Amino acid sequence: MKLDVLAIGAHPDDVELGCGGTLAVLARRGKKVGILHLTRGEMGTRGTPEERVAEAEGAARALGAVEMDFLDCGDGGLRTGPAEEDSLIEKIRLWRPDLVLGPTPSDRHPDHGRGHRLVEAACFYAGLRNRAPWTGEPFRPAAVFSYMQHDHFTPSFLVDVTAGWEAKIESMRAYRSQLHGGGATGEGPVTKVSTPEFWYAVEGRARHYGEIISAAYAEPFWSRTPLAVADPTSILPGGVR
Repeated sequence: MKLDVLAIGAHPDDVELGCGGTLAVLARRGKKVGILHLTRGEMGTRGTPEERVAEAEGAARALGAVEMDFLDCGDGGLRTGPAEEDSLIEKIRLWRPDLVLGPTPSDRHPDHGRGHRLVEAACFYAGLRNRAPWTGEPFRPAAVFSYMQHDHFTPSFLVDVTAGWEAKIESMRAYRSQLHGGGATGEGPVTKVSTPEFWYAVEGRARHYGEIISAAYAEPFWSRTPLAVADPTSILPGGVR
């Protein structure tokens, strides 16, 4: 199936935490949305790979994704070599997304920065006819934007995700082995993402960026290049001035 948007994360729950609201809003508008996890989170402190696959499936349903899959790029030392690039190129050529949302360029978890470099490289190489020709016809997404993870950056733009907020929360609750809101604190060792403080911080960040654009909730994104705006009046913030 051709996708309008493909969101890629290094680990199950990265996409939902970083851009789940955006995906839910786009799906509600009829866009075909897909999610690709570069690993199964097999080196994580909590949960088994099998549990995390099941959680990811539930989260994808909550967001309205029409495609969801995994690659095997190696959790806890994410590989970014030619083999991993080719496996990602194959998915890009199969789904042909116009927009790719990927990990942040630099972050607390080293796999996130590595994931960014892998996504950026594969999206470019996917458009080269002589690169991995066995994976399908060349295709290059129109843009790759990065969602915010642990570390902050100056956003290139903000997306009002108010209409998709409840779906984002539902997708986060699917990660029962990982996140406080899914019940993670009841079992297993405590991790940063399993604490109540982390759960509340996700909402706090969204409310902070939402206030900037007069929305209840917003998600921040970074673009390597300037954005083209056909009509400046279409991006004026609403709400009280």
